[in-house]
Amino acid sequence: MPLDTLSKVFSALADPTRRDMVARLSVADATVNQLAEPYRMSLQAVYKHLRVLEDAGVVRRPPGPQPRPVHLETAALDLLDEWIERYRRRAEERYQRLDTVLAAMTEDEEDQP
Repeated sequence: MPLDTLSKVFSALADPTRRDMVARLSVADATVNQLAEPYRMSLQAVYKHLRVLEDAGVVRRPPGPQPRPVHLETAALDLLDEWIERYRRRAEERYQRLDTVLAAMTEDEEDQP
């Protein structure tokens, strides 16, 4: 059963190394060698991490000869943001209703002799 796009993005970002790569790519595009610099892993391992990010649509590398820059695809992050925002709004609405109930209870207590 294939994963939906949102699940792929969450899965890809579950790894701290991949999240770090995304954070670095949010500043500027980078080649694979530039991305590999801070990590104590083989270049092959870095390519595996990038493949997971590419398969999830989080990054892309244009076709052509090496070195090719890795580019962050913000559409995948927008998808995450939309999903998170939907549930954040629901939670905020719930808290606002609770605040209204608590305010009414406080008023009732203040009105009692």
